[in-house]
Amino acid sequence: MTFADFIDFFLHAERHLEWFIKNYDFWIYALLFAIIFCETGLIVTPFLPGDSLLFAVGALAGKQLIQVEIVTPLLLVAAILGDAVNYSIGKWMGPKVFQYESNRFLNKAHLMKAHAFYERYGGRAIILARFVPIVRTFAPFVAGVGSMTYSKFALYNVSGAFLWVGIFLGGGYYFGGLEVVQKNMKLVILGIIVVSVLPIVWEFAKAWLEKQKSAQ
Repeated sequence: MTFADFIDFFLHAERHLEWFIKNYDFWIYALLFAIIFCETGLIVTPFLPGDSLLFAVGALAGKQLIQVEIVTPLLLVAAILGDAVNYSIGKWMGPKVFQYESNRFLNKAHLMKAHAFYERYGGRAIILARFVPIVRTFAPFVAGVGSMTYSKFALYNVSGAFLWVGIFLGGGYYFGGLEVVQKNMKLVILGIIVVSVLPIVWEFAKAWLEKQKSAQ
């Protein structure tokens, strides 16, 4: 698959999924589960589609091409399990990565700082990360490396998954079939990507303003 093909899949996910359904039928559920699980659970696959895929799946469910009562819980499980696995990998790798005291960047002091950060801001970070491409793949891993308590992580993991899947899948289901959306699906997908980045931009802007205010 070329880079152009990859971008085309992002912008025309619904069309490609329809082709897959026609050719492989029920296996579409396994494919969707695998994509969402890998995008949230493996730090080596942050490039996989997330928001745009969920919206496209919702639109297909609205057309009765995918059974919403099957795909909704399936993708919720994939999203929750993906983050949980990513957290576990980070927790397992953390002690190994930060075992060298003399390492300038990867040391125990940095690990403790990451732990303190996630203990203070972890909930908001984990939930917001669900809506930010790339970031959502790394957030649970860093939470694990920083030794964020699992009970706290699990609460925000589940909450974030329900919000993420619910908003985008539901949005596609209820609005994806509208004529104006169908005719401008590429613009809708691009809009989703832009809107997905806004929460983290807001957080950075707010942190910068607070820093400027405290410096005065």
